[in-house]
Amino acid sequence: MPTKLFVGGIPYRATDEELRQLFSQAGEVVSVFIPMDRETHRPRGFAFVEMADDASAEKAISMFDGSDMGGRRIVVNKARPMEDRPARNDRM
Repeated sequence: MPTKLFVGGIPYRATDEELRQLFSQAGEVVSVFIPMDRETHRPRGFAFVEMADDASAEKAISMFDGSDMGGRRIVVNKARPMEDRPARNDRM
């Protein structure tokens, strides 16, 4: 079963392909998603990498958590499920 990882602190210029190549050293990468800021349309500095299985995910965490990527120290851990948030009513 695939395991999703949160990767924080990535360089703003990082690409899906760079993350895929890096994390493939730990095992099969199923998907990579880099969220973009709604206002600036630039990467937000974090990503989600989905590994094929839990063993690959654990290996990726041990290999890359605290490592350097493009001059920045990245954080890698298992992604937590998104919490329900109250509806935003800030549009006037």
